[in-house]
Amino acid sequence: MTITRPIKTVDELANAGLIADRDREALDEVAARYAIAVTPEMARLIDHDDPDDPIARQFVPDAAELIMAPEERADPIGDHAHSPVEGIVHRYPDRVLLKAVHVCPVYCRFCFRREMVGPQGLGTLDPAAMTAAFDYIRGHDAIWEVILTGGDPLVLSPRRLRDILEQLKDIDHVKIVRFHSRVPVVDPDRIDAELIEALKASGKITYVALHANHPRELTTEARAACARLIDAGIVMVSQSVLLKGINDDPDVLAELMKAFVETRVKPYYLHHPDLAPGTSHFRLSVEEGQAIVASLRGRISGLCQPTYILDIPGGYGKADIGQTSIRKNAEGCYSVSDYNGQEHIYPPRGS
Repeated sequence: MTITRPIKTVDELANAGLIADRDREALDEVAARYAIAVTPEMARLIDHDDPDDPIARQFVPDAAELIMAPEERADPIGDHAHSPVEGIVHRYPDRVLLKAVHVCPVYCRFCFRREMVGPQGLGTLDPAAMTAAFDYIRGHDAIWEVILTGGDPLVLSPRRLRDILEQLKDIDHVKIVRFHSRVPVVDPDRIDAELIEALKASGKITYVALHANHPRELTTEARAACARLIDAGIVMVSQSVLLKGINDDPDVLAELMKAFVETRVKPYYLHHPDLAPGTSHFRLSVEEGQAIVASLRGRISGLCQPTYILDIPGGYGKADIGQTSIRKNAEGCYSVSDYNGQEHIYPPRGS
């Protein structure tokens, strides 16, 4: 079956052979709560013969999403606690999130904003809310960076993006504009000259943070889309989530980070999974994550090393949770671990 448009319903998943008939009833219940969307590009990557296919696991709903762990919460990273006006999250002094849209081209089954995005989510900011958001940014001189997220801001039309960025153009204290997006991977043809021109309309330094979790997502078409952005002067960094059954393997994670670098995308953040409802089947322990990330040292170039971070529940911000390789011992010296796990002594200052 040739898939030419996004898959958005349980029936369409079944017709595409992506779910079994016996699972329909449970998945109807999942779909009533959380949005579904799989682009043709992602659907074509799925190996129908692999029941644990890492692409399917990211986008095809699972009955396990109906299981709520007691520690999970609807707003796991505390966006609402730091939202002074609709559409703005101001958690750190020098940067804000601008959530102009709550729609995505695909819906990740582990999304930390899954209660906010999709057709049943918070929608797109109306003109009055957008005006209030820009007024807030203008009124706070410490805001150096505006991060457009949501939702995926690159689902907006070039005209809408240009309108937003031209508003930011006249705010002198804003120097950096960053977009968080999956579009270059999941819908690469959307990255055309008109969209790229719109992304640069602010005249600010422009970044795109690309979300991908498995090396197979970086197809020839995705790499070409990234090249179009980078060749136009847009800087790209990566963000990924460390996910059980998808990339919780040192070889897979190393291949992903090397693929980013080969695509001229600098590895940036590797997120520990958030406590979003119905996502416990994706989470591994912090210790397991630390061991995987530590295994990258020495295995792959320093260019490929991401920062392993945790968003502290409740809105307290990000913490670097990568396992430290140095600690002080009882003799006052330092014990340092190399990438093979061997311990070495480093003397204290003045010894």
